[in-house]
Amino acid sequence: MSTTLNEQLGTAEILWQLADLYQGVDDPKIETDIAWCEQEAKSLKEQFATKVASLDATQLLTLVLRLEKLETLMGRIATFAFLNFTTQIQNAPAGAFLQKIKEAGSRIGRETVFFELEWSKVEDSAASALLADTTLAHYRHHLESMRRYARHLLSMAEETLLIEKAPVGRSSWTNLFEKVMGHLKFGERQRSEEEVLTDLYSPEREVRSQAADELTEGLKSQLHVLTHIFNTLLAEKMIDDRLRKYDSWVSSMNLYNELEDQTVEVLVGAVTSRYDMVQRYYRLKKSILGLEELCDYDRYAPLPHLPTTLVDWNTSKEMVLTAFHDFAPEMGEIAGHFFEKKWIHAPILEGKRGGAFAHPCVPEVHPYVMVNYTGSLRDISTVAHELGHGVHQYLAAANGYYNSSTTLVLAETASVFAELLLFNSQVKLLTVPAERRAFICQKLESIFATVFRQVSMNRFEHAVHNARRESGELSPEQLASHWLTTQRAMFADSVNLREDYGIWWSYIPHFLSTPGYVYSYAFGELLVLALYNLYKEDGGAFVPKYLDLLRAGGSNTPAELLKPFGVNLDDPAFWLGGLTTIDEMLQMVE
Repeated sequence: MSTTLNEQLGTAEILWQLADLYQGVDDPKIETDIAWCEQEAKSLKEQFATKVASLDATQLLTLVLRLEKLETLMGRIATFAFLNFTTQIQNAPAGAFLQKIKEAGSRIGRETVFFELEWSKVEDSAASALLADTTLAHYRHHLESMRRYARHLLSMAEETLLIEKAPVGRSSWTNLFEKVMGHLKFGERQRSEEEVLTDLYSPEREVRSQAADELTEGLKSQLHVLTHIFNTLLAEKMIDDRLRKYDSWVSSMNLYNELEDQTVEVLVGAVTSRYDMVQRYYRLKKSILGLEELCDYDRYAPLPHLPTTLVDWNTSKEMVLTAFHDFAPEMGEIAGHFFEKKWIHAPILEGKRGGAFAHPCVPEVHPYVMVNYTGSLRDISTVAHELGHGVHQYLAAANGYYNSSTTLVLAETASVFAELLLFNSQVKLLTVPAERRAFICQKLESIFATVFRQVSMNRFEHAVHNARRESGELSPEQLASHWLTTQRAMFADSVNLREDYGIWWSYIPHFLSTPGYVYSYAFGELLVLALYNLYKEDGGAFVPKYLDLLRAGGSNTPAELLKPFGVNLDDPAFWLGGLTTIDEMLQMVE
């Protein structure tokens, strides 16, 4: 089925060109580069370890530049290994190569860990004096942000040991999860996860119901493994948080995002206070579909009059590029590079990871985008989403490796804004009221998935992390109970969540790879709604400010980067304002 669909949509040859990184896993340059990195790491340790506190600004700059060059090269190798593995999860040599690179990164990391530890312990007055020196101006934020972890760092011996063990820690367990899901086949037709999930968007209720049953049965067949992986990583985070003295399970993520715990609590509180919108919408959807009861497998059912024709890859490309170009020609031009220069991997393939992502790679190369394109309107939105990331990463690359990487909350801003550009360009083309209404409903569902569903998943994470810390290892039944409780809080009686739905926490990778990540989607969506309202008010004057935000990458905190837009992240009214915009869209279809 996948091969036929790829040919029908024109995605069979839309494969990324990893030779921009290395020619292949046997490229001798990989071994040469690893050897250089290992030698440079040892040299840095010999030359600078125990001396960071005594360095002047020029010497500190020399050290930072050498570390950045080292980490950039290791980032290039690691990106190649990851992307190579992602499209062939069932390939044992590809998995072994990825593990080999992780272990090399661990060896190198243990040699350079001295810098973060020593820099974090430099007296505040001395650090402030160094950071005030114009010599370090380009790296000021990077060096300042490193020090925010000071009270959470352990001793040199402990940090070195943790780095040494990292390849068999979280990343190894998430690799196991990817392998389990990559090998798993669903239903009598032995389909992939991506194909089954796509059926949940079918207009035929029997198809949706069968897909839900197949997904449930497939997950049940591996539930003992998936539960063990999740419990292990819940415990790993519990131990890490205890050792590093984090106040809560999500504090480390908030610190990574350069946000205060209070800011995230305000965001989550605002979103959960408006769960009524989710319930209103799904009661309306039940009525439109003419169903006596809306079940969990009906949530994504397309509404009548929504175009269901499959959209081929070239048409999708033109739709996305037109939307980007109409907003800012520079944005359209950059997005075009991804198509023209083979920076995208689009077909559905045996053993390919599900979902979609954009990887920033390293500034000296370019980002890569992966999607599993099935031709639906939802998939076109996914292409726009990931290319929003890609444009952001491309523009930010000029800041260098250390300053190009944005915090998760701002990373989602560019992607969600790109989705909104595509949506508004598409909705203008719809002149039939019923089609327009159905299309707006689909966008509302996308927003609900980004804002309300992600916050409900944050509430699930909150429940299970705390339960693991208070009560020990969690059974599949306990995990299902927490999942259903937090999901039912959002849907109330508008959707019947069957007991089978209780297992669906088990296929979501974010819970494993990046605990606490999911609220970033809600943050990005609500921020984008606010920014888009500014765009409608200011028109062309908004565009250069927005592109400057993308170019800034991670060169400052989210609060500072958003100051030109007059945003106060700690004001509940700001988040409620974005939610009011969603309510206005809902009222349009009500």
